[in-house]
Amino acid sequence: MTEELPGQGPLDALTDVAGIRVGHARVPGEGALSGTTVVLAPEGGAVAAVDVRGGGPGTRETDALDPRNLVQRIDAVVLTGGSAYGLDAASGVMAWLEEQGRGVQVGPGPSQVVPVVPAACLFDLGRGGDWRARPDASTGRAAVEAAAASAPGAQVPQGSVGAGTGAVAGQLKGGVGTASVRLPTGATVAALAVVNAAGSVVDPATGVLYGAYGAGEPPAHPASAVHEAALRRLAGIRGAREGRAGETGGVLNTTIAVVATDAALTRAQAQKLAGTAHDGLARAVRPVHLLTDGDTVFALSTGRLPLPPEPVAALNGILAAGADTLARAIVKAVRAARGAEGPGGTFPSYSELYGAS
Repeated sequence: MTEELPGQGPLDALTDVAGIRVGHARVPGEGALSGTTVVLAPEGGAVAAVDVRGGGPGTRETDALDPRNLVQRIDAVVLTGGSAYGLDAASGVMAWLEEQGRGVQVGPGPSQVVPVVPAACLFDLGRGGDWRARPDASTGRAAVEAAAASAPGAQVPQGSVGAGTGAVAGQLKGGVGTASVRLPTGATVAALAVVNAAGSVVDPATGVLYGAYGAGEPPAHPASAVHEAALRRLAGIRGAREGRAGETGGVLNTTIAVVATDAALTRAQAQKLAGTAHDGLARAVRPVHLLTDGDTVFALSTGRLPLPPEPVAALNGILAAGADTLARAIVKAVRAARGAEGPGGTFPSYSELYGAS
């Protein structure tokens, strides 16, 4: 008898977890290369947890997710560019949730709520040229409205969108990627990553994306001539950057992500999922969790599917899938990204350098 293997979700996206919606918004105007992504939970919220690593995190309301604390469920997670300034995007999401009557009930009236909106930011300041072009409350509102307006189970735009608009992965353009898996138990596990890493996503010996190793089929290796041409171009860009002042690439970074499942997890189990998902990040980015990274992974459980009476094996499957899907989401983010060039720097995309490898 053969063991049933996990299968890719229908959309291979975070929205394969029923009830989860995703919306993106970009900062408008010339010189802007930043944005915000909102992950909106189903009505009634989701159990949530977080695991923050690296030496330079930028977060908001993460202490509320500690299993020892009061808040049981949250309605949205904000992933945003703009460094610490961009955390203001969460204010716009809070305002929208309040208008919907969603949040922690703090009074007798249905409108007396305080939405708890955990958020994490990445550093992309000045990458479009204008240091002050960064997300604010209006960007957050636009992103959550886009999420709410999306159809249930809608595909998630990937690449240089939302919080990934100005993201950079090593010397390459980063972005947003998402992936999912359906487990033999019937549970879905999915991830969405915004890749903005100080480390590299590419094996310098081969040009293969690190996260592609172990993702199922062996990755296709670029031709040696293609890889050598890519290395020469990156070396030229690096040399030009070192000769110019004002470029902001490769200084401060952070990869931020959400891993979600429809399996019913306790808050402690969700926190374990957030922690083990970092293993997927470590497979896809090297080195990782540096002083200039603030790598943050949120975990959400919508609770649709109860765990079996003996849950250890099922929970282990969910934990392993969280790491696997996050690694694949990072690969998809880098492959979907579009290159950027302007006053804030030159950041070629992986596809420009290597094609569809």
